Amino acid sequence: MLKLVRLHYSPSFQLQPLASLKTNQKSRSAAAIPSKQLSLAPSFCSCCGRRHFIEAATAAFLPSSPSKSNASTSHSDHYLDLLNRIHPPRPDWYEEFYASVMDTSMKPYEAKIAGYKSQLFEKIKGKAKRVLEIGIGTGPNLEYYAGDNEVQVFGLDPNKKMEKYARAAATAVGLPSKNFHFIEAVAEAIPIDDSSVDAVVGTLVLCSVQDVNMALTEVKRVLKPGGLFLFIEHVAAEVL
Repeated sequence: MLKLVRLHYSPSFQLQPLASLKTNQKSRSAAAIPSKQLSLAPSFCSCCGRRHFIEAATAAFLPSSPSKSNASTSHSDHYLDLLNRIHPPRPDWYEEFYASVMDTSMKPYEAKIAGYKSQLFEKIKGKAKRVLEIGIGTGPNLEYYAGDNEVQVFGLDPNKKMEKYARAAATAVGLPSKNFHFIEAVAEAIPIDDSSVDAVVGTLVLCSVQDVNMALTEVKRVLKPGGLFLFIEHVAAEVL
């Protein structure tokens, strides 16, 4: 059975108990449940305001991209097709600007949430040997793998410019370069084999995922039986 572990971050920094799957806009708590029962609907929150602001501020300078065909002849084509449709090719300057701003602007938040993340990562540290992180970004979570030389971290992000920041973060905390693998892809189409990772991690990712149910289906697919999906989110689930 797939296990889900969620810590909800709130402005008051109070840990929410995992008491009930049914959620509402006030409590936003969730239970450890099979992923097939989980349905999340992103809603806007001030925590992701920077991300939306950066995208909106630069959107006027981006050329429009032609729509891509949904047809694919192989798994590789499928992943690339979804990547290009969900995250259309953008100029290098835009991707670099976005990555650099995220690398610097999120540091205050990371300092405040560090206690929560430490609790979250304790559940897999030294236990999970192959970890997939969706929305790796600039690698703020890589410090929580420090000291585990056996772990293999697969960082997934649609912005290829995030890689150099993530690799720098890995080096800074002593994670061997051979233990970190950057994958340019979206959560809705993960180019990793079925049942191939011990844990999947996502922190403040689902707010930017276009199709949450598709992403969660992919998470379940790549996890080994009994694997863990660990996440910190700030969007509410639908009331079931």
